[in-house]
Amino acid sequence: MESREFINHLTYQRRLSSHTASAYAGDLDQFAAYCRDTYDVVSAGGVTRDMVKSWITELNGSGLAATTIRRKLSALKAFYLYRQTRGLQEKNPTKRIPTPKTGRRLPATIPRADLRYLFSAFPDPQTNEDYFSLQDHLMLSLLYQAGLRRAELIGLRISDVRLDKRELLVRGKGNKERIVPFGGGLAELLERALYLRSVAQIEGPALLVTAKGKPLYPKYVYNKVTRYLGGVTREAKKSPHVLRHSFATHLTEEGADLNAVKELLGHASLAATQLYTHNNLERLREVYRRAHPGGGNEDLR
Repeated sequence: MESREFINHLTYQRRLSSHTASAYAGDLDQFAAYCRDTYDVVSAGGVTRDMVKSWITELNGSGLAATTIRRKLSALKAFYLYRQTRGLQEKNPTKRIPTPKTGRRLPATIPRADLRYLFSAFPDPQTNEDYFSLQDHLMLSLLYQAGLRRAELIGLRISDVRLDKRELLVRGKGNKERIVPFGGGLAELLERALYLRSVAQIEGPALLVTAKGKPLYPKYVYNKVTRYLGGVTREAKKSPHVLRHSFATHLTEEGADLNAVKELLGHASLAATQLYTHNNLERLREVYRRAHPGGGNEDLR
């Protein structure tokens, strides 16, 4: 098929990398060979929508990853759009061809043992006289024990802390507010932090501040969290969001109602929260495999 000019366009006008242009060229050559061998069609203008759908069906059945099939279809769509915009093609055979969905990755989490070790390494809040050391402890605890997003953590104000009710007022995406309860350990940290803050005469509405008394910023939180997590776990991902994932996963593992977890996380729909049940299913499969007589390869018939 007439794809050489299109590849030159990608390389010299759109400035795509040689790797991407080469991948697109290979995808188009593969499609051309399929049309020639299956339908005896050798021109781009002779391709129909049914031929494209048939090719995608064959790719799906070949065991290729969804991401690879998406790229191949993307190359084909870009090629025919190029032909249309230059008057070389009246109808686009790739129009309304659905793009294969990729499976969602399971969220990374930190094992409970690693988190226990992390928090046990901090000084006792009641004897800790250093505000910023205690604030690091508090910051990590808010991410894990309240399941906050990084932006939510940064946006917390002193007035959002309701120690008497053990509640946090959290502003999530779209400035949507939610109430997050917390336990005695976090209450102790918050109370001590507010006391040490007053002793240090740190002013301003933000609950957490830098050494200069300014509100935290995203890179500050990221660096702090990755440094602390790097000292206790070998998990690849150590971002602040991993603590939020751990919060949700550990709740669901203990049988927490999924709708309740949804509200605690501030998710707009249950579909986002249901992702955490997959971690539980993997754990249950492993428990079944190890504990049940029929979980392994033993034939019970």
